[in-house]
Amino acid sequence: MKKILFTIGGLLLVSTIHAQNISDALRYGNTEIQGSARFRALSGAFGALGGDMSAVSINPAGSAIFSVSHASFSLGINNKKNKTAFFGTQNSEKNGNFDLTQGGAAFVFKTNNESSKFKKFILGLAYDKTGDFDNDWFASGNNTNNSIGNYFLQNAQGLRLDQISAFPGESTSDAYSGIGSAYGSQNQQAYLGYDSYILEPNDITDNGNTLYTSNIATGNYNQEYNYASTGYNGKLAFNFATQYTDKFYFGLNLNSHFLNYERSTFLYEENDNGGTIKQVAFQNNLTTTGNGFSFQLGSIMKLSNEVRFGLSYNSPTWYTIEDQTTQSVESLRDDAGTDVLQIVDPRIVNVFPRYRLQTPSSITGSLAYIFGTSGLISFDYGRKNYGNTKFKPTSDTYFSELNNSINDQLTAANIYKIGGEYRIKQLSLRAGYRFEESPYKNKTTVGDLSGYSLGLGYSFGNTKLDLTYDTAQQDRNQSLYNVGLTDAAAINSKISNITLSLGFNL
Repeated sequence: MKKILFTIGGLLLVSTIHAQNISDALRYGNTEIQGSARFRALSGAFGALGGDMSAVSINPAGSAIFSVSHASFSLGINNKKNKTAFFGTQNSEKNGNFDLTQGGAAFVFKTNNESSKFKKFILGLAYDKTGDFDNDWFASGNNTNNSIGNYFLQNAQGLRLDQISAFPGESTSDAYSGIGSAYGSQNQQAYLGYDSYILEPNDITDNGNTLYTSNIATGNYNQEYNYASTGYNGKLAFNFATQYTDKFYFGLNLNSHFLNYERSTFLYEENDNGGTIKQVAFQNNLTTTGNGFSFQLGSIMKLSNEVRFGLSYNSPTWYTIEDQTTQSVESLRDDAGTDVLQIVDPRIVNVFPRYRLQTPSSITGSLAYIFGTSGLISFDYGRKNYGNTKFKPTSDTYFSELNNSINDQLTAANIYKIGGEYRIKQLSLRAGYRFEESPYKNKTTVGDLSGYSLGLGYSFGNTKLDLTYDTAQQDRNQSLYNVGLTDAAAINSKISNITLSLGFNL
């Protein structure tokens, strides 16, 4: 039976430390329009089609396809299943949620001057959920090589003992906050390891000591790792579009972005290797909030009555973000034959300075063929270079090194989407397929994503009801920690969505 429990406290510490990494850059930069049911049914291949409020978030010229004012909203059920493999042990976790995925309206103003080449102007407002952070997975296994002790050890090596330890009589909260304010996050991690007796200084009487060993003996380590996150990323687009002659449509979006992300990780490790430390439990919590701005430019051209070509540019998103963290560690040690539980729970919230994140721009080219009133087929090609992601200010040494790592590890990714629709009177049958390349150069940290979609819709005249099912899967290898215990869990994720949309002409 596990002997370790946790309590999270609430004092605040404004810190000068950093906590960002490449995973954060991808989480906020790899956005996906969840969208309306019709949009999802064609796997998002809507860049040359328009006439859908979610299509406006891909190509802002899409609202100019509307002949009359239009509004829609969508509700979605999202289910995610993660299968993990860690040192030969298989586990599976599921989670799901129900949410508003899309809502908006476009107002069409037709020109009364018949000689004008501008046929109409559109003002629109569109909300789309662009990221779902709800995610749970669990990994367990017998690690024959690496202990959580190495996480604390690698953080401590080279640091002075008096910069990772408490003053005589100083409380855990005061020591943790003081060390964080004076020296930063790395020293805080070393303090947690030292105060929990996981770390042993080579010379405990020397405040200038900089060398340490782990009190966790070598051997086999039974490890369990829980990952749980929640939150979302959303975009509110202010849309302006126009139709020029009978062939050209142009549009502009000014986008306001907002994100909220909460994550909790918990590692439990035990061993019977004969060392001082028998058990360790390590809890970390992160809360991230932010807002940002981006713009989009788009056009659609009718090459003929049947063929449409679309082209859109999505600028970088410029985010301002703030992080808060809490953490604690507990250890069970053998003290002369007696088991002693050491609890190091600072009950401190680290409030990090606000920083800026610039996600990469993207470009999308689209081609659609319209079969009169009987159906259509559409294809989108997109490209985004994730290596252009930047944390700012770039003059910051930590951010500069992190940006170099991003450029070394991430690359440009191509996105392919194809969708089709067939109409039988008021009934529409739809299907789609998408393929997204990995943003990593090695193709293994995060693999390629592939998915398909099926949907149907029914028109009641001015009102339309649409229902879609879509699914996608992706493999990745996720390290438990950035240093020390960097062993990765192999995760296969399968995401399924059911979306219901109601659209109506105004």
